[in-house]
Amino acid sequence: MNVKPILYLGDTSLTTAAGYLAGLMSLWRYGYDYVPSDVEVNGQAAIPRSLYIISDYPARLIDDAAQRQVVAGVEAGAGLIMVGGWESFHGVGGDWDRTPIAQILPVEIETADDRVNCDQPALVHCVDDHPICAGLPWDDRPPTVGGFNRFTPKPGTETVLEVHQFSAEFRSGEGVFTPTQRDPLLVVGKHGRGRTAALATDLAPHWVGGLIDWGTGPRITATAPDSWPIEVGENYARFIHNLLTWAGGFGAAPPPAVETTIHSAVIAAVTGASSPSIPAR
Repeated sequence: MNVKPILYLGDTSLTTAAGYLAGLMSLWRYGYDYVPSDVEVNGQAAIPRSLYIISDYPARLIDDAAQRQVVAGVEAGAGLIMVGGWESFHGVGGDWDRTPIAQILPVEIETADDRVNCDQPALVHCVDDHPICAGLPWDDRPPTVGGFNRFTPKPGTETVLEVHQFSAEFRSGEGVFTPTQRDPLLVVGKHGRGRTAALATDLAPHWVGGLIDWGTGPRITATAPDSWPIEVGENYARFIHNLLTWAGGFGAAPPPAVETTIHSAVIAAVTGASSPSIPAR
């Protein structure tokens, strides 16, 4: 059996929101098994993985036995990332609070609707010198997001990113921005030998906001199998690469997939390397 190092759950389907993350993982030749948001998880969770990614996937579709397999995998050294969304954390229908997976995440999940939809500016601020933040212009060109799940970091964890909300108005034709609220956006921690991360915002529209186009350099294009072409900013791609590399404990960046048209120089700009494929642990 061809065991893939990553199990990716959610983001609706490969023909919709999942095309973004799946497209980049395909570009970097990160082997993954994908499960849509309306499909139950079965024995796939039992296969040893390097990384589990859960994004807009309801807790009711993965039973306690499968969740405990994920927990055991993280204890043994795998990574776990939960990405924000309406069916992530508590959300509306996510309902991850009080689950075995919630117990090992680095944040306390709300027990009621935790969604925050931002109709005014919400800027991402890097507050910790962490490998996930490396090589990105957080101060010079902070990205925006359109929404997030509100949660509380657990003791002993690291808050890497915050989201700063502003009220904005025009006064005498001049834009005026007033800070209103700040919340944790990316919190990381450990469980057993594995690394865990909770990203409060989404990586796909609409909550991803301007983050998806972050960057002024070459646009990154990719297409996952059974999906559709995506086009994103190079800083967005680098951020995701940093996040997956850190959480999964992966080494050097893999090369671009041969079916994509992106040049290797662009991959180097995004990942900081262009070496052979990642190992499966």
